[in-house]
Amino acid sequence: VGKKVQAIYLWWHKPVIDKELLQSLPNLKVIANSGVGMDHLDLKLVASFGVKMANAPRAVSSTTADTAMALLLASARRLVEVHNIAISPSIEYCEADILGVKVAGATLGIIGMGSIGYKIALRAKAFEMNILYHNRTRRNTQEEQAVGATYCKKMDSLLQQADFVMLVVSLTPQTHKLIGRRELELMKPTATLINISRGAVVDQEALAAALQTGVIQAAALDVTSPEPLPRDHPLLKLKNIIITPHLGIKTDKATYTITEEAVENILAALSGLPLPSEVLPS
Repeated sequence: VGKKVQAIYLWWHKPVIDKELLQSLPNLKVIANSGVGMDHLDLKLVASFGVKMANAPRAVSSTTADTAMALLLASARRLVEVHNIAISPSIEYCEADILGVKVAGATLGIIGMGSIGYKIALRAKAFEMNILYHNRTRRNTQEEQAVGATYCKKMDSLLQQADFVMLVVSLTPQTHKLIGRRELELMKPTATLINISRGAVVDQEALAAALQTGVIQAAALDVTSPEPLPRDHPLLKLKNIIITPHLGIKTDKATYTITEEAVENILAALSGLPLPSEVLPS
């Protein structure tokens, strides 16, 4: 049926798009992705076959921002740790020395202020947080004022000031291991790292060492590299980390909306119209 296929809807990186598959689909016009991140695709290879590509940014931004704030709050109040204590068969009293971190008045540093990063800032403002952000391009003054965000031209400046550092960048050669040993050592010893972008944005071995030695206080990861981590990975043995299995967009409504957005892009491509969410190779 290869000659009949004109569109592919990628769900959770399946099917794998490689040269062999593209050669077998001579009439393929568009690939629509179920999410924002496109690092699983060789964009230049796909484009060389004359195939257009689209993602689903509108459908996922709010849901992913919710996940980011959930991780921030869960880490700040040590919810996983205290949940395990509360359901322990040997519990006799609630330990008074399990102290969390106050979120209101704390400083949130957002690295990557695209649509998801901005929605995180909107939520953080409601929690009375001070907001710093670092981005390739600065937001306009009106957008900054709407969320009370301050631009940091240098990422190092953000890392040194933030109580919570939130990673919301795309995975590219430039952002691979963006946060390593040097960056972690710039952070406050009381700071928390939260990653909702891609696992490879963080040097996970450096993170494990930083958490073990008190370089930073805690971490919360919705993404790892690989997913799932090997069962003997040092990050899985630590109490001061929360790891979730890439839940960012996983709600019933978001899943439905993602499919709607993908279909919208597919129908546009098949009709020779501009794609609402077209992604071009850089």
